[in-house]
Amino acid sequence: MLRSAMNMGVYSSHMNPVTISRAIISINQIGLGHVSRLFSTSIVTNSQETNAKNQPKRIIPLAQSKYESKDYKLPKWKESLGEFVISSLHLDMDKVRAGPIAGSYYYNICREQGLQVEGEKLSPSAKYFYETLKLPRTFSQWFQITALHEWMLFTRMRAMPFKYGRNYQQKLVDRTFSDIELRLFDEMNIHSGRIVDQYLKDFDTQLKGAVLAYDEGFYTDDATLATAVWRNLFAGRKNIDINLLEDVVKYIRSQVYIMSRLSDREFATGKFNFVLPTETVKKLSPEEELQRKKNVIEKYEELEKSGLMLPSEKSNLSYSN
Repeated sequence: MLRSAMNMGVYSSHMNPVTISRAIISINQIGLGHVSRLFSTSIVTNSQETNAKNQPKRIIPLAQSKYESKDYKLPKWKESLGEFVISSLHLDMDKVRAGPIAGSYYYNICREQGLQVEGEKLSPSAKYFYETLKLPRTFSQWFQITALHEWMLFTRMRAMPFKYGRNYQQKLVDRTFSDIELRLFDEMNIHSGRIVDQYLKDFDTQLKGAVLAYDEGFYTDDATLATAVWRNLFAGRKNIDINLLEDVVKYIRSQVYIMSRLSDREFATGKFNFVLPTETVKKLSPEEELQRKKNVIEKYEELEKSGLMLPSEKSNLSYSN
């Protein structure tokens, strides 16, 4: 049986680089390389209240941990300790930060795109996928929505220096399946480790297949990309409205365009978020691109010259590319 992710360190979702020092205290490596099978069970359900004496203690999915909340504040002494450790050990923060940024922040913005919780209203992005695109509201469909958004992030991570980009991708994948494993046990009420392992392996196959298909479409043409979307996101269903496929392709191209305009340092420190499917992305003019790049360079040059950057805020990644 795959080892439980309960023993994994919890990553902080704060985008402020100061809080990256938390990673020194809480990040542990995960050795999960798995994913799961299609099944048509309702996606997310809140556990019903029962007698506490007869009900086993509920396992809280990682994404619901208090450490993942943007409102959580790390005690000052822990922040100071983290900064001291980083400075004393001369840690490579571009490598350390992959955990809280890719494994927490970027995973969460992917999982939230199609997330649905019983009794709660759908988010604007979830409404688009389930109501506009008319996708089935199942756990496996949520995974396909999440996988699509993770693949888009992969395209930008690959453009980073290899040792960092690969690390970011691995943290994102590890976190995905550690959280899914907990959700299968807790929310889907699957009590067999063997069955959970099989689901995880099947999801792994689905993710690899989706990544290959989207890669081919992205580097070929829109028609090929639309075919990949139809096979994976729409499960190859018949009588699909071609306009819906066109909308999703535009949505993908828009997200990738935004990421391509971010420097390595901006992206690596969590300065990206997905634009809603209902919003239109305006392409920058050459003059606007130059001005934006100039502003970013001036911002980081001033920070580095000020001498006020904390050890956890330092980075060797480019802010001018």
